[in-house]
Amino acid sequence: MSVARYAAFLRNVNLGRTNSPTRDQLEAAFLAAGAATAQSFQVNGTLVFTPARGTRPRALAARACEALAASCGMREPVFVRSVDELRALVASDPFAGQVADGRDACCISFLGAPRKPLPTLPLATPRGDLELLRADDTHVLSVSRWVGASAGSPNAWLERTLGELATTRNWRTVVRLVEKYS
Repeated sequence: MSVARYAAFLRNVNLGRTNSPTRDQLEAAFLAAGAATAQSFQVNGTLVFTPARGTRPRALAARACEALAASCGMREPVFVRSVDELRALVASDPFAGQVADGRDACCISFLGAPRKPLPTLPLATPRGDLELLRADDTHVLSVSRWVGASAGSPNAWLERTLGELATTRNWRTVVRLVEKYS
């Protein structure tokens, strides 16, 4: 029997910065909240955990965020997905045929549910710095493009459009996470 693993994607976190936890604080908060294992993945507020038997993953992550607010002042939401769900998404090769050259990036944005509906996809911003390709109830796939001195921000666009918080990762982060934890 395989152990169910989950990935927690915290919004607006860079480990060790002001109002962000250290790696040790992040892992300890998840362990104290009921995780059997917790391992930070990169420095961007991504963590992989195994809930203790009988513990609900999203409730566990919410408790960990409450502890982080008390310990380091972090007041950001967390978006939880199973590693199995991410593995299936990676296997579907959702960016096949997309070109992200140079500093352009394929991205995945994690959303809460329920949420307001998105405009019909695919769509590109008028500036051409962001292409939103497809979405379901829990995430949006996009390509962020550099135009002039800056790149399109899927997170900023989604939060402005939906009026709700989200968090975004480079697609390569999710691919590496799946490779490591599958």
